[in-house]
Amino acid sequence: MNHSLKSWNTFGIDQNANEIVCAENEQQLLNAWQSANALHQPVLILGEGSNVLFLETFRGTVIVNRIKGIEVTEQPDAWHLHVGAGENWHRLVQHTLQLGMPGLENLALIPGCVGSSPIQNIGAYGVELQRVCDYVDCIELATGKPQRVSAAECRFGYRDSIFKHEYQDRFAIVAVGLRLTKHWQPVLTYGDLTRLDPATVTPQQVFDSVCHMRMTKLPDPKVNGNAGSFFKNPVVAADAAQALLSQFPNAPHYPQPDGSVKLAAGWLIDQCQLKGCGIGGAAVHRQQALVLINADNATSEDIVQLAHLVRTKVGEKFNVWLEPEVRFIGQTGEVNAVEIIA
Repeated sequence: MNHSLKSWNTFGIDQNANEIVCAENEQQLLNAWQSANALHQPVLILGEGSNVLFLETFRGTVIVNRIKGIEVTEQPDAWHLHVGAGENWHRLVQHTLQLGMPGLENLALIPGCVGSSPIQNIGAYGVELQRVCDYVDCIELATGKPQRVSAAECRFGYRDSIFKHEYQDRFAIVAVGLRLTKHWQPVLTYGDLTRLDPATVTPQQVFDSVCHMRMTKLPDPKVNGNAGSFFKNPVVAADAAQALLSQFPNAPHYPQPDGSVKLAAGWLIDQCQLKGCGIGGAAVHRQQALVLINADNATSEDIVQLAHLVRTKVGEKFNVWLEPEVRFIGQTGEVNAVEIIA
């Protein structure tokens, strides 16, 4: 039986799955996984489908995680939140600010669910999830056994975590624990935020500024399907960064604690004059080169070919090879995105 995935991925790509199940609690999620497993069928657990590209029909069950709930515990130095994996991320950011609990404002308007946030170690405007993550609650799919993974055990990296590696197909995330310190300090290192005064700025002003930047630069997935930033910002060795900066002194660059340097993928793509460039129904967004959009009934192949073109042009000009941030899903599960677009 083929069920359309079009409304379950923000790219709006029209692929199918054998089965789609919405799980509103842990037991429903487990039952769906174990039923599919008993039939030797692949399973994919989705949040809001905001970071996936379906390449073809998924020959198994897609489980949509809709486990909800937000619990807050107050301590003298911090607020502790226990948030269901199926909660919408941006609504959580709004909710915490309304309750006077700042700390998530730089991460406003990031699409997707709370349960997806630790997988990618989501980040924006100088803040990553690992800054506020306390723990991640999972269930082991084969046994139903609960497991709490501490932030240290999550092995967070740039757009990376243990949930992309050893835990990928064995565990499902059911809740995320966040710790928001009462000693709030604004992070104003990127974009329009640098113009705000750290001595007087409020969390709401940071939130408003982040929302303004995202809404003016990024397309609305309801209008043009997209998965947000398509490529990771590349992190290169210091000598490679120096070589690039000697040739392109205006290139945005952000030194990292380990001596490496993060570059801005959007800037690199923009320098190759690729904004607005299209293949089939897919195009590079005109305001933000980091975003590939479904401009006109794009197929997954259109997106793949456009990503290949962008990667090749940037590689030839800068000798920097971009990697997709978006997860590529094949017939039986996630596949290596770099290999697909190389």
